[in-house]
Amino acid sequence: MTLPRSSLVSIGLPVRNGAARIERVVESVLAQDHEPLQFVISDNASTDGTEEFCRELARADDRVIYRRHPQNIGLLNNFVSTLRFAEGEFFRWIGDDDALEPRCVSQSLAVFAEDPRLLLVTTQVSYTGEDGVAQTTPYEGRALGSDDRVERFSAMLQLLTESHLLIDPLYGLFRRGRLATIPRRNMLREDEVFATKLALAGPWGHVPEVLAHRHWKSLPPSVLARYLDVPAWQALFATTLQCREMLRWVADPTLTPELTDDERRRVRVAVYAMWLRRRWRAGVRRARKLVPLMTPR
Repeated sequence: MTLPRSSLVSIGLPVRNGAARIERVVESVLAQDHEPLQFVISDNASTDGTEEFCRELARADDRVIYRRHPQNIGLLNNFVSTLRFAEGEFFRWIGDDDALEPRCVSQSLAVFAEDPRLLLVTTQVSYTGEDGVAQTTPYEGRALGSDDRVERFSAMLQLLTESHLLIDPLYGLFRRGRLATIPRRNMLREDEVFATKLALAGPWGHVPEVLAHRHWKSLPPSVLARYLDVPAWQALFATTLQCREMLRWVADPTLTPELTDDERRRVRVAVYAMWLRRRWRAGVRRARKLVPLMTPR
């Protein structure tokens, strides 16, 4: 299969008050060596200079589509908005402090061209932590490219308990039409739940080369709850709520009509196993914190 060079690719930037950060993002997106390209910016009611910067950018470059929400619609809804505004056959999200290598889109499209089954193509990502050090870990797995839906799902669950440096499907390149059919739900760890939905939806490809750069900041669940505007109590039950949402998704035949009864059973087993692993690890962490308190001084 050969993809036509005219395949439109949309890159979506959800942003709120990012005037101090987004110039680097814009430069890296517009420097892609693939044409045609559409850069969709969804402004979530910014109150700094974001609107002025983006409107001037859209006037200067007809590849840029700028849309502004007059009121804050929330972090997740703004992400979804970029997808809704996009027109390309392929779509990719980018964060407001991220950057892409010039070959990111073209190399990802080359993988799509080799395999028409693929829903998305990920690349290796370099993450810069709060200490300013950039890190990446090569992903060498094959299971996410399997035709077996449950094998892909189980592989994704395994990745969720390993390092975030390995793979990030939410920042891969997607077939936009299929992506748009998968609903999202505002909650803690929604990104992980969405990743498992993507694993069920189709096989993935991967480019084993660092073609994207992101910043990584670890935040406690209580802080994330405020960012997402979800009830604070969710932070106490994040793992349980996450697993419940996965089980709800696979149990509803209107949401996952392609799954057989045996596949639903296998998925449930995998979710319960992840819940037990995370509860066990949480118990170990709590025990380690208690040991110093119980040691005689």
